[in-house]
Amino acid sequence: MLKPTHPLPVHHSWPLYERDRFFELGRLHLGDTLDPIPDVVDVAARLLPVRARIGQWECDLTDNNRLSWSDEVYDIFGIPRGVAVARAEAVALYAEGSRAAMEKLRAYAIRHRRGFTLDVEIKPAQAQRRWMRLIAAPVCVGDEVVRLQGLKFIVPGSDGPEF
Repeated sequence: MLKPTHPLPVHHSWPLYERDRFFELGRLHLGDTLDPIPDVVDVAARLLPVRARIGQWECDLTDNNRLSWSDEVYDIFGIPRGVAVARAEAVALYAEGSRAAMEKLRAYAIRHRRGFTLDVEIKPAQAQRRWMRLIAAPVCVGDEVVRLQGLKFIVPGSDGPEF
């Protein structure tokens, strides 16, 4: 099943003042409710199938795009937990169309201080291709974006096990 990633619809990007809404949702409620709930991991755990797990990630723009991943993100990508992963290595695991869409939204997020939500196809190191939901938001110090952080999880019902 192919999911279109081009052209990028405007709804992929969202302003930072809507951060709580999108981190809480990640489009998990399918638009039924929009009330922000502080702990997105707990909310998503209640909404997703039992097997699905949510991973947290961060990319430090001030430290050569250094990645910090929770164990779940390592599992999603099929990489042994705790291994140092360069951003270029992680990006190489995205299918070409998804990688291009993600990079465009990432650049837009940094330039305009906006978050984004996107379903991307990944090619995990030790598993079959599958779809992952990527939710990202910039962290700003003053007017400067210093980090991107967010959530990743396997889209329920996509080809392949949740992990």
